[in-house]
Amino acid sequence: MTKAITGKGGVLRALLPGSAICVKPPPCLWVGTSPDPPGPSNLLQRSHGGKVRGLCKETMTTDEATKSEGEVQAAALAERGEDITPAGDRGVLKIIKRPGSEDESPMIGDKVYVHYKGKLANGKKFDSSRDRNEPFVFSLGKGQVIKAWDIGVATMKKGEICYLLCKPEYAYGSAGSAPKIPSNATLFFEVELLDFKGEDLFEDGGIIRRIKRKGEGYSNPNEGATVEIHLEGFCGGTRFDCKDVKFVVGEGEDHDIPIGIDKALEKMQRGEHCILYLGPRYGFGEAGKPKYGIQANAELVYEVTLKSFEKAKESWEMDTKEKLEQAAIVKEKGTMYFKEGKYLQAVIQYGKIVSWLEMEYGLSEKESKASDSFLLAAFLNLAMCYLKLREYAKAVECCDKALGLDQDNEKGLYRRGEARLLMNEFELAKCDFQKVLEVNPQNKAAKSQISVCQKKTKEHNERDRRIYANMFTKFAERDAKEAASKTGAEKAVEKAAHEKGPKTPGGEGEEAEGHV
Repeated sequence: MTKAITGKGGVLRALLPGSAICVKPPPCLWVGTSPDPPGPSNLLQRSHGGKVRGLCKETMTTDEATKSEGEVQAAALAERGEDITPAGDRGVLKIIKRPGSEDESPMIGDKVYVHYKGKLANGKKFDSSRDRNEPFVFSLGKGQVIKAWDIGVATMKKGEICYLLCKPEYAYGSAGSAPKIPSNATLFFEVELLDFKGEDLFEDGGIIRRIKRKGEGYSNPNEGATVEIHLEGFCGGTRFDCKDVKFVVGEGEDHDIPIGIDKALEKMQRGEHCILYLGPRYGFGEAGKPKYGIQANAELVYEVTLKSFEKAKESWEMDTKEKLEQAAIVKEKGTMYFKEGKYLQAVIQYGKIVSWLEMEYGLSEKESKASDSFLLAAFLNLAMCYLKLREYAKAVECCDKALGLDQDNEKGLYRRGEARLLMNEFELAKCDFQKVLEVNPQNKAAKSQISVCQKKTKEHNERDRRIYANMFTKFAERDAKEAASKTGAEKAVEKAAHEKGPKTPGGEGEEAEGHV
């Protein structure tokens, strides 16, 4: 005998294998942005043919109930869902279950955080982030998820919950996704958009990109490429710049364009329109930009459209003669930027020399000598730039390469010593300064730095001694307290035992056995 076990209001409370149940219709779906659902609806009572299914009037097994509910939800979406496909082919239909709390939607490239439940058209669940109790994270519009999701999530607001009905061509197609999703399956999703944020281009928080319009093709400008862009610059909500400009990537500063734009352009595609949020390091830095009324360390926002570009020659496209000629040009350009305090721009110029000549082989004696000279200057100048930028490990690395070309180079030894001193590697720094004196005994700066290293080493050792002395003192005090506490407890026990005295049968306070 089959039996339906229901609770208050007929809602299913328990299922027995093979039991018959009376299914309560699922919550109705609605289209639009109103926070309140409409009144009684027959959406969930119709099949594709418009005939009443007769829910709650027929008894069904558990599997049949699940299948029926899934078919009803799919039918509701198919009938009333909004077509959100660019092609208008009804491949992805959407109904809002709960409107979002904000007006802004995620953009291409944004990192989005969602919860979801996925079902087949027959109502069978195949996946759920809620079951794992962990939001699902992906980059929107990058092809990391099925096409329907890239389309659907882009239409959502933060906090919104919606239903998506996805045809096979917008899901897993004829291939399916074994073992849970069969071939040519139509999928039903409930998706909640928890949060989203822009793309961190260099994973240091310095440049955040949000793409308003995706570019074309797969090619990007490289360092030295000639680009034509339109830009608008904002600071504190006020626009300070708006222009069309043509320049060489890495030399935007010549047109009052901050280094962050140069860096971001190398990640953009032709025709792309994006918003860039620049931190002070990638903006106008400590110097600001008095021309535009920009204060020191200001955060900037730019809207940039890459209209066209022509890539610069790659290293393998240039012969040795051309590389040496270009090395002389960019060396001068880098030195000019360095003198102006534009260290990131200088790094780009000196870096070109390294990329062109470091792995160049089969040179004549004259070419080899010229190449080594350019490389030595580039590494030494890069080390100085990194010292200014407080990137001391990179400064040490550049000095090591310079000393590989000239082991007794005075500047290389001194700058490595400076970087190591600033990294609190006092003994190594002192060794470098001592080597400087071996090369040039008259170097007063090196002598002074040796004294600094000795002083810093002494201070460091004294601080360590104080730390460890305090640590050991605390340990000793704790042990003494524990010992004192233990001794006090033992004495209390002994005192209590002494006061109580030895027990004797029939003594005071104790009844003799059998005595009433």
